Order: sequence, then structure tokens, then C-alpha cells
Amino acid sequence: MNNIYDINVKTRDNKEISLKQYKGKVLLIVNTATGCGFTPQYEGLEKLYKKYNAKGLEILDFPCNQFGNQAQGTDDEIHNFCTLKYNTSFDQFAKIDVNGQNEAPLFKFLKEKQGFKGFNGLMAKFLIPVVKKQDPNYKDNSDIKWNFTKFLVDRQGNVVNRFESTVTPAKIDKEIQKYI
Repeated sequence: MNNIYDINVKTRDNKEISLKQYKGKVLLIVNTATGCGFTPQYEGLEKLYKKYNAKGLEILDFPCNQFGNQAQGTDDEIHNFCTLKYNTSFDQFAKIDVNGQNEAPLFKFLKEKQGFKGFNGLMAKFLIPVVKKQDPNYKDNSDIKWNFTKFLVDRQGNVVNRFESTVTPAKIDKEIQKYI
């Protein structure tokens, strides 16, 4: 696949859709979990969505249970949690794998375009030992390391940046402004 718009994904209600429907939009694509220390980032994601949606930003939320079993429940249960606790209104899709044998084609594509950027901030000192235990060579591959890894895609479908779990949505604001 050479183009993000050639990729299909599954909606929460298990319908396959093409990412072509987002052509011309700025996308922030995130793997999420509802029982994670980073789950409060939903609040920041919703703020970004409210601030920039009218200018062309779409946030695509892909729950993933691969990290610490922190996205338990059905797609509907996850959606209800997010809308009730964080008032999320951006698109949420079916639960997926972002690494490994069953990884979603979308995340395979994203990882090929933007490799691991490293952890920073206070949470890095907690996250690094956990990730290192699972993958001693984590710095040397593009795998998703944890929940709330975010990819920024410009209006032409180019994957322009990757933000690891430790980067809060507020810290992405200025980067989004470049592409809006």
C-alpha cells in the first residue's frame, strides 16, 4: 500500500469503510485503551477535536487491548465509557491489534512511515522499564510501544509525525496548526 486512502477499517458496528472518506482532512490516528494511565488523554483529544474539527481535523480512535489488557470490553462498552466519562465525539472504530501477526493494515502502514520517536517527560521513567521488559530492543523497531501512540496525517494523506504515549494532546496542538 502506498496511500493511506487505499486502506479499509472496521467501524464499531463492524462495517468496513475506506479511509478515502477522510481525503482532504488532517487526521490524528490514535490507538487507545480505557483502563490505562494515559486514558485521561481522551479529554485532551476531545479538546483538539472541538478546536479544529470545523477547520478539517478528524480524530480516528482505534481501541487496542495489546498493552496490559487495558481495553477490555466490547466495542460498544468502550464507546459508552468514552462518551460518558470524556464526552468524546470523534470517530471510534472497532478494537484492533497494532502489532504482531494480526496487526491492522492501517497501523502497519503508519509504522512504516513513522518509526519510534522515543519517550519523554515524567511518564517516560515509568513506561520505559515496562516496554523494555516486553521488548529489550524497543528503540530499534517501529512497533507501537503502548496505548495512545498518535500519528498525524496531512490533507494529502502523508504521515507527517508520530507522537508516543508520553506526548499529551496539548503538546500536539502547534503541530496540528501547521496542517490545518
